[in-house]
Amino acid sequence: MRNYWDWERFGEDIRRTVQDAVDSMDFRSLNQTITDTINSAAGSFRKNSGSARQSAGGEQSTKKDWAKVDLSKLKRPVLYAGTGGKKAAGMALSITGLGIGAVFLLGFIFTGLTMLLLEQNAGLTFGFVTLLIFTVIFGGIGAAGLKKLGRVRRFQSYLSELQGKEYCNVSELARRTRKKEKIVLKDLEWMIEKRWFLQGHLDDTNTCLITSNDAYDAYRELMQKQQEARKNEEEEKKKKAWEAKTREEERARKRQQMDPQIRTVIETGQNYIRKLKECNDAIPGEVVSEKISRMEELTKRIFERVEQDPDAVDDIEKLMEYYLPTAVKLLEAYEELDHQPVQGENILNSKKEIEDTLDTLNIAFEKLLDDLFQETAWDVSSDITVLKMMLAQEGLTEDDFKTGGKS
Repeated sequence: MRNYWDWERFGEDIRRTVQDAVDSMDFRSLNQTITDTINSAAGSFRKNSGSARQSAGGEQSTKKDWAKVDLSKLKRPVLYAGTGGKKAAGMALSITGLGIGAVFLLGFIFTGLTMLLLEQNAGLTFGFVTLLIFTVIFGGIGAAGLKKLGRVRRFQSYLSELQGKEYCNVSELARRTRKKEKIVLKDLEWMIEKRWFLQGHLDDTNTCLITSNDAYDAYRELMQKQQEARKNEEEEKKKKAWEAKTREEERARKRQQMDPQIRTVIETGQNYIRKLKECNDAIPGEVVSEKISRMEELTKRIFERVEQDPDAVDDIEKLMEYYLPTAVKLLEAYEELDHQPVQGENILNSKKEIEDTLDTLNIAFEKLLDDLFQETAWDVSSDITVLKMMLAQEGLTEDDFKTGGKS
């Protein structure tokens, strides 16, 4: 029978060992400690269940021996350098530098006072300068030690805030540690260079700390895909811009060959379209903006149709003389009402009335655009009718296929 109490105790030992290693950031003996613990557990298990395996005729001998598990394969990569040695070095430098420096400082002060009280001579002057030099040297050593200790403390605070994560925003680290972002970034750059972060990286904009090579490789792959997507998007924009420019140049060339009266009508229409766009940009409301955008699109397509079929210019007389000027006038009034700081009942009612009128105008523009294509629709319908008659005469209609062309 298995001793479940032992297994529970061994599990607790492993948990405590791992927690101690995480707290101290010293993983050097972790693998050996856990291996010893599991070996001990496995030995206990074998001892308690040896008789059962013998009665089973050696069946259990084919099962995996947990004492031979290679725990190195289960270890996570080491991401951070240990701080014990660095902290000890910092303390040694600071104690040595400040202690000896203090002695030289006292000697320097005493020599200086002696020089003030007695006549100066070469020996005192030499001693004074020498003491000053050694005071500065050991003071610098002490300052370097204190600086190192400060960096160790900050490094430990960064690790504490990371909480095992493989990436973190520099601004977030600065906020959590209550330090300026510029100072934190400088710290991280130095610590990465000195391999305190063994696999540390900063992203391209120096806004994110990445603490593992795997995470950095994933980041680089993502950046490459985004860069390729942006490049494709830019190329597509350039292509569309070139095509639009080509179409506009072709239209301009055709306009030059048009009747001057037709050309004037189309140019006037383009001016109205630009005015509609200006009004749309000046009015922030989403609902009214959608109505104006619809009017822009309809007006643009109407004048494109006139450009394709100059004979249709007579059909847009009311559009030119009344509808478009009225629409622009209403939008300018709406813009003025919308900019009033106090939106009273009269202003709100007036704006609502203008919005409803825009709907009415859009319906009229849609009807006008449809009428401009009426002749084309008739021509298409006529062509379809003739085509069907010809197919029927040749015995190629659907009914003829079903009957094999026999009546």
